[in-house]
Amino acid sequence: MDKTIASLAEAVAIVENGMTVMIGGFGGAGAPIELIHELIDRFRATGAPHDLIVVNNNAGNGRIGIAAMIDSGMVAKMVCSFPRSSDPRAFTERYLAGNIGLELVPQGTLAERIRAAGAGIPAFYTPTSYGTDLAAGKPVAEFEGRHYVQERWLKADVALIKAELADRQGNLTFSKAARNFSPLMAMAAGRTVVQARKIVEPGMIDPEMVVTPGIFVDAVVEVAAPAQEEELIRQGVAR
Repeated sequence: MDKTIASLAEAVAIVENGMTVMIGGFGGAGAPIELIHELIDRFRATGAPHDLIVVNNNAGNGRIGIAAMIDSGMVAKMVCSFPRSSDPRAFTERYLAGNIGLELVPQGTLAERIRAAGAGIPAFYTPTSYGTDLAAGKPVAEFEGRHYVQERWLKADVALIKAELADRQGNLTFSKAARNFSPLMAMAAGRTVVQARKIVEPGMIDPEMVVTPGIFVDAVVEVAAPAQEEELIRQGVAR
């Protein structure tokens, strides 16, 4: 039951070529910067993993995190709601050059597709996107006089998320808005890897405070002083 691991390198070793990887975060809130950067370092050293499909709320910002993954050529496709940010250079340049794909998903639909996968629901209907290009080719049904678009669950091979506290059995808490997509992603992925600010012994987290139970977590690594995306961007850091 002890799910702790010793290093970031061991944590990201499960990510393989062509996998779909969900990465927690809403902008910089809850972004697992250390896990992402360790994955980039592995790619630069070995050439793997590549051809990844990355699921996140956005397509990266500046020259760090997901943007640095894109810059490095690791990402074949982004599934996100906001491909443009304050500094979307990395994604924009590769997209305009035809070097990266994009599946644009409305934010609420993105969250529900992930939640549906975790709940074992293969498809659902939503009025969002009806009559737009985003609904092209998707089944449409009418319920009580209103048209709805069928959306399908969104699964991943691996989820990389950031938690505030974790115990050795993988039970997690999150800090404020850093919670965002992470609990849903942990349920929708085949394997979930977590960086936590602090790892404690089982029983030290009040069960009423646990957001993600350990059954949805496969590995936890402690990162005592995690970087914040916005601060790195202000400092002009590039990975």
